[in-house]
Amino acid sequence: MKRIALMTGGNSGEYEISLLTAENIFKMIDRNLYEPYLIHLKGNDWTYTPEGGAPVEVNRNDFSITLNGEKITFDAVFIAIHGNPGENGRLEGYFDMIGMPYTGCDMLSSALTFNKFYCNLVVKSLGIPVSPSLHYFKGDIIDHQKVADFCGYPCFVKSCNSGSSVGVTKVHNESELDSAIEEAFRYDRQLMIEKMLHGREVTCGVGRINGKVQALAVTEIVTKTEFYDYTCKYSDGLHDLITPADIPAETRDTIFNYSEKIFKEMGCGGIVRVDFIISPDGVPFFLEVNTIPGQTALSIIPNQIQTLGMNLTDVYSQLIEEAFSR
Repeated sequence: MKRIALMTGGNSGEYEISLLTAENIFKMIDRNLYEPYLIHLKGNDWTYTPEGGAPVEVNRNDFSITLNGEKITFDAVFIAIHGNPGENGRLEGYFDMIGMPYTGCDMLSSALTFNKFYCNLVVKSLGIPVSPSLHYFKGDIIDHQKVADFCGYPCFVKSCNSGSSVGVTKVHNESELDSAIEEAFRYDRQLMIEKMLHGREVTCGVGRINGKVQALAVTEIVTKTEFYDYTCKYSDGLHDLITPADIPAETRDTIFNYSEKIFKEMGCGGIVRVDFIISPDGVPFFLEVNTIPGQTALSIIPNQIQTLGMNLTDVYSQLIEEAFSR
């Protein structure tokens, strides 16, 4: 039986969600094929806690643990850490260096998709519509008039390297701009100011299922807050998920094509989630890629998988086997 290290925790504002994601995956992993070990990461502390025992430190030289005098090594890693360092390529780089198979995207595609601005540049080069945006580093002088002229109000100020809408603020007028910029720079040294797109927010899961890259479904996100922020995402009752989304077949197929193209051209692995806004005239605009989407009871990917009649346990097994095949 193969030993699988299920990585959870992390160093971002999505820490608690990562714990819930890993808890759900841990329950669903096929025990006939795999023996999962829950490995917790927080800062420099990487630990495994045996049932009824004290935490055991992970040896990062070879990613092993020692239990009762026995050295335990792993066959592969299932990465369930949202944000830093699981979704931005840092953890993937470490596993590449020690030759450990892992689920999901590799180091390059993780880093590229995690940075919202640079990801937008690549997606735009693929012929997929994106919203206009401005890019700034901490310490840059931000011209308020340029923001007004280029993006208008309302607009969004976003940390470039963060997930789950952490460091994202909807700015209604110029008086709110400086505080939004300050908030974004709390989480990253880069930010983008993006023109707000009006329309219906949808998201599409896509992955390599049964050996073929395919879109799963389009889900419409209907929020009861101003936008799909962190609180809205992870609070029951503040949003509705409609799967499949009630949209024209032509629009659905366009979103499927865009999502699969992004997955292939950006070298993604595992299952990712691609977010869009459908404009009033029916054009899907790309928003962002989530390379380690949530797997909690409220999350979209499990909802899409189950709606399609697919088995979560089987899908997680496919993700693990994909890690071995790369």
